[in-house]
Amino acid sequence: MNHTVPIAYPHVGDAEINAAVRVLKSRQLAQGSEVAAFETDFSELVAGRACVAVSSGTDALHLALRALGIGAGDEVIVPSFTFGATAHAVTHAGATPVFADITPETFTLDPDAVNAAITGRTAAIMPVHLFGHPAAMDQLTALATRHHLAVIEDAAQAVGASLDDVPAGAFGVAAAFSFYPTKNMHSIEGGMLVTADPKIAATARLLRNQGMTGRYEYTIVGYNARMTDVAAAVGRAQLNSLPYWTTLRQAHAEQLSDQLTGVLTPTVTPGARHVYHQYVIRHPDRDQLRARLAGEGIETAVHYPSPVHRSAAYGRRLDLPCTEQAVTEVLSLPVHPHLGKHDLDRLITAVNR
Repeated sequence: MNHTVPIAYPHVGDAEINAAVRVLKSRQLAQGSEVAAFETDFSELVAGRACVAVSSGTDALHLALRALGIGAGDEVIVPSFTFGATAHAVTHAGATPVFADITPETFTLDPDAVNAAITGRTAAIMPVHLFGHPAAMDQLTALATRHHLAVIEDAAQAVGASLDDVPAGAFGVAAAFSFYPTKNMHSIEGGMLVTADPKIAATARLLRNQGMTGRYEYTIVGYNARMTDVAAAVGRAQLNSLPYWTTLRQAHAEQLSDQLTGVLTPTVTPGARHVYHQYVIRHPDRDQLRARLAGEGIETAVHYPSPVHRSAAYGRRLDLPCTEQAVTEVLSLPVHPHLGKHDLDRLITAVNR
């Protein structure tokens, strides 16, 4: 009998286990030298920008907003077709998320929709590089410059992605990455705030550690958003494998796009490097297709079944037609590096059938 083809496969190998054991034996466990080394290593992926390791991608977004002084009375433009953390970080900072529509091709913020959403209270634009495809950063950064707005990239799903050879995380004044177990690389749990502004980095470092400049010296009111050294060690081990894993994801995606029929496969815009955190197809009978695939042992997922603006947390009625259509049609198929040839053949045959 065929095994189930999983939608995700968090990798934990000997390198990760040995790294974690090494740190545990050292007894230097919380935000020590391993965290500092992880920050240095990760900076190579984001054009040498300063990196601040934190406990989650949500914390990275939240601390970026706080470090920029964005809060009560401010508005931040975000997509509604995203994971809730994007909007939650804005709300936690005391600002108001303003939901804008997406482009149907890449599921990322539509620059025209963003332009229409700008008001006198807008302080920032927060594009999401959704599913591993970069947002239209050339147009969004031009809008931000014209209106004197900050750009904070939600790059939680886009480690290694780029647009015109500029890496995700190196466009805005700040960016946030997530190292949740199902991401392209993980640190068990964790996040990274990235910025080219040393003042933002310095403030973020204070905020993540209770606002302390020294032991019990509270310069500002901060948080406990530290990363453990165990998490950092696992993250460093994963960084070594990331280029190979990304190549495999892209190869799997290419095969799927070449051989799948009867569904709309992902679009890659010119100049974009898609890293396929998710391989997302569209189909008008998505739920029926998903049920049939489950019956053949193929796991799938719906990212996302409902827009954030309609959730109980926000309860807004908005006209976002591309978002509303996407939530009824999208289906994520397995694309992770641990798929074998037999798994891909089964997946392709099942979808086409």
